[in-house]
Amino acid sequence: MFSFPNLGINTPILNFLLVGVGGQGTILASNVLAELGLAFGHDVKKAEVHGMSQRGGSVISHVRWGEEVHSPIIAKGDVDILIAFEKLEALRFVDQLRPYGVIVINDHNITPVTVSSGNFIYPSDETIKEAIHEFTRRDYWVNGVKIAEELGNNKISNVVILGALCGLLNQDPESWFNLIAKKVPGKSLNINRAAFFQGISEIAKEH
Repeated sequence: MFSFPNLGINTPILNFLLVGVGGQGTILASNVLAELGLAFGHDVKKAEVHGMSQRGGSVISHVRWGEEVHSPIIAKGDVDILIAFEKLEALRFVDQLRPYGVIVINDHNITPVTVSSGNFIYPSDETIKEAIHEFTRRDYWVNGVKIAEELGNNKISNVVILGALCGLLNQDPESWFNLIAKKVPGKSLNINRAAFFQGISEIAKEH
């Protein structure tokens, strides 16, 4: 049983849905979560959709931890924790959450083609937050891109968000980062470590 009373989570199967845009490292993050689950002794199922990801399309990954998990796909309304690497993706997938579920949002926007072509107006932060609050008030915002840029590499914002998730779940950070370390180039280990622990620090301000 997974119990996180501060987050309103008490469930035999912990369902993570990760959403982002191609190139944001969503798949790497989902691979880390899946391997963490296995390392903790859970049955793990994972499924992903990343069509058109190289062209800025949505990347969606399901990760499920439990004693016995039969399907890799999370049913709509059963997501415990939604991890959104981009704000519009958060808005698009917030309806997948269970009632009062948790959402961790990278406070960053990537302008889709429909916006740049004039066919769609990117919603304001206020509009996005109001829509999200129709589903949950357990929303946690971290500007992973800003933190990554301040560290000197804007491609590691996904590691910032993983740090935020680790902090939110009050997990052992070293066990999480040890897995991340296996998936990043050795020369970038220090900067990824800084990004991860900065994510933990940021979520502590929100939490």
